Amino acid sequence: MSCGAKRRQVRGRIFGDTDKSKIIFLHGWGGDASAFLFCAERLKEEFCCVAAELSGFGGCEEPPRPYSVADYAAEVLAFADESGADAFVLVGHSFGGRVALELAARHPERVRALALVDAAGLKPRRKPSYYLRVAAHKLSKRFGGRGLSGSADYRSLSPVMKGTFVKVVNYDQTPLLGMVRCPTAVFWGKEDGDTPMYMARKFVRGIKDSSLFLLEGGHFAYLHDPTFFPVLHAFLKGTVR
Repeated sequence: MSCGAKRRQVRGRIFGDTDKSKIIFLHGWGGDASAFLFCAERLKEEFCCVAAELSGFGGCEEPPRPYSVADYAAEVLAFADESGADAFVLVGHSFGGRVALELAARHPERVRALALVDAAGLKPRRKPSYYLRVAAHKLSKRFGGRGLSGSADYRSLSPVMKGTFVKVVNYDQTPLLGMVRCPTAVFWGKEDGDTPMYMARKFVRGIKDSSLFLLEGGHFAYLHDPTFFPVLHAFLKGTVR
């Protein structure tokens, strides 16, 4: 399965010489191009850094229909094509990690290295209360009710982005792990409650050439732990020639 038809809706802020090796930074759900600006600013003397902004986030228009992870991967690939990047490095946080993983697995010839930062994409372990809530929602809908309401964040989304959210969170990318061929760094906050530590270990077990680096903090530990940038920098220097 490929990423589908190429699209060009993603946009990016470019830092550094465009003739140098390209690093594309992908933000998490609800984020924007500012998510990795501190990295792009510090790396621009050595690399061409692109702080991407995906459809429906930041200043980008919503997609024309509910998007899947593959759709987002396709627009990042189209952006890379238009930028003249035959091969590139991907750094993705949370939802951005989903998109990065999709590209690395489906297009290994294009992705030189991968950094997953508290990435989503794996099926979570569910408590019995979750399945009871799902059953109650389906039962309500079956008998003409509106079902149970989602979170406040979900209710605030537009219809297109609600459909996108459902497609994204219900997609288990576990089968893709063994398809990743590039060097991979997995960064994880020790106290991450959104994508718990067992997911980090599963990424490392499933991706052959991968290493785990623990950070102090939760889902956004990369913004606060001062060890993140130097380790990322060393990883990039060691894998991108």
